[in-house]
Amino acid sequence: MSAELSTALLVERHRGTLDTALDAVRTRAYWSPHPENPKAYADAEAGKSAFEALLGHRFPLDQPGTDEWTGGERSPYGIELGVDYPHPDPDVLLPAMRAAMPTWRDAGPEVRALVCLEILSRINARTHEFAHAVMHTSGQAFTMAFQAGGPHAQDRGLEAVTYAYAEQVRAPETAQWTKPQGKRDPISLRKSFTAVPRGIGLVIGCNTFPTWNGYPGLFASLATGNAVLVKPHPRAVLPLALTVSVAREVLAEAGFAPDLVSLAVDRPGEGLAKTLALRPEVRVIDYTGSTGFGDWLEANARQAQVFTEKAGVNTVVIDSTDNYRGMLSNLAFSLSLYSGQMCTTPQNLLIPRDGIDTDAGPKSYDEVVADLAAAVDGLLGDDTRANALLGALVNPEVKARLDAAPGIGEVALASRSVTHPDFPQAVVRTPVLVKLDGAKPDAEATFMSECFGPVSFAVAVDSTADAVELLRRTIREKGAMTVGGYTTSAEVERQLEEACWEECAQLSLNLTGGIYVNQTAAFSDFHGSGGNPAANAALCDAAFVASRFRIVEVRRPV
Repeated sequence: MSAELSTALLVERHRGTLDTALDAVRTRAYWSPHPENPKAYADAEAGKSAFEALLGHRFPLDQPGTDEWTGGERSPYGIELGVDYPHPDPDVLLPAMRAAMPTWRDAGPEVRALVCLEILSRINARTHEFAHAVMHTSGQAFTMAFQAGGPHAQDRGLEAVTYAYAEQVRAPETAQWTKPQGKRDPISLRKSFTAVPRGIGLVIGCNTFPTWNGYPGLFASLATGNAVLVKPHPRAVLPLALTVSVAREVLAEAGFAPDLVSLAVDRPGEGLAKTLALRPEVRVIDYTGSTGFGDWLEANARQAQVFTEKAGVNTVVIDSTDNYRGMLSNLAFSLSLYSGQMCTTPQNLLIPRDGIDTDAGPKSYDEVVADLAAAVDGLLGDDTRANALLGALVNPEVKARLDAAPGIGEVALASRSVTHPDFPQAVVRTPVLVKLDGAKPDAEATFMSECFGPVSFAVAVDSTADAVELLRRTIREKGAMTVGGYTTSAEVERQLEEACWEECAQLSLNLTGGIYVNQTAAFSDFHGSGGNPAANAALCDAAFVASRFRIVEVRRPV
């Protein structure tokens, strides 16, 4: 390695962090090396200026195989970003990436992990810049873009590196094997075990959480010795382009070929992801997005190990509560955060039509729905607060679903437009809540399909038992990234747990405080389960990293 970023320096900087992370994933206790408060980071204005300096220019990225330049991102807040990115010729870029892999493989799991931690450290130092890039490609409000797109995404990347390291060192590097032969001389072999990467990893980014959803796959593949080609969503290129730039800089300083991490941006309408996904050099694919394309990848990219996070129908069963006000407040926030544009946002609220028991007395179905609507109105009644929570609608398709919602059923909570004081062109809308009868087939066709965005359904069911059965069927047939439940009954808790154990979905019970069903913490919470149709992997567990490499053994006689 070069003297610029030696192994000794990497060990000094990051080995302690890696050891603490290894302990954190074992204990599942709270830990994060990346503060989530913007005030913990210096140079907020410098970060904003660095972001603004990128606008209207070619993105400075020197990688092989660039045949032209492409771009076209427009901020959901109304700004034309005007950034152009290199468009790749796969026949040139992919061989260069493959050629970079042997030296990276030979570096071993520890060096790879420490280089990845240096990449994350430098990204963390530029969190303000990344926050503006995430905000103006995803439509997240600034605080959320800072936290989710910055330290929380960095945590998920570090978590992936940690699992990758732990799985690679599970087997020793060397072993001496001796088999007794009775009266004959024993047989002795000297064995070596090397973690060998599968090939090039392709990360297909999403529009809403480009870094949070992109970093686990990127760093899991890189830490296990694979080269990584990052194919961002056409509307959210900049945060991942910045990531690739930092990674290439660190790799070069550490004495490795920067082409180990490269960027692939497609021309408008080109569909480059399909082309790249079928290349024989691509052996691992990470994808977050629609069910349609995820299913296509799983069916057609047969040469690759494919990890997908797709769509699901997230459900909350409301049976009873001993903190009615807290439940309403918690649900109101969960429905409102980032205008419901999260894969973890609740969509279906299953409520017995005869009502529920609460600490405020019995509440009918209509009262629960009306009180929840009032809670959302109260939360978002102030436009300043509403803008800070809602952000902007990420694309016209979300707005179309929101506008169509009143035609689905009785509207309990109407959506209203909110004007953003700094970005008047932004489309900011409050959530809509629609009442549906779970016993009606036409209603079921609606609530059993994902309606991504700020649209939720208050579904009247005959009983809690019916709600649990509907929950089971929803997870089994449509998938769910999250499940919520409210009950004062130990028996109902058991039924909800049993349903989620059997159908394999992550469950949150009786959340009434500052933790919400649509939030997960790295090093402790598993995002998705990999066991239902919403996703075939969990972020992050051993299964997410272990198939990105194989152990190759070499045996020699002693």
